[in-house]
Amino acid sequence: MAVCEICKKTLSNGNKLSITRSHISKRSHRTWKPNIRTVKAIVDGQPKRLHVCAKCLRAGKVKRA
Repeated sequence: MAVCEICKKTLSNGNKLSITRSHISKRSHRTWKPNIRTVKAIVDGQPKRLHVCAKCLRAGKVKRA
């Protein structure tokens, strides 16, 4: 399963609405997946492979090797 090792972001669920949204009863379930990247980062002075979301990478929460 896709999980960010920094912020613990995982799958989120919701409803997919019709394009016009006029018939609001026409719903179907959908899943949003986080944008997970496998990067080599420095952890405790050693390089290690981590699964990190793109938001954490942009925010600078990970020091890349």
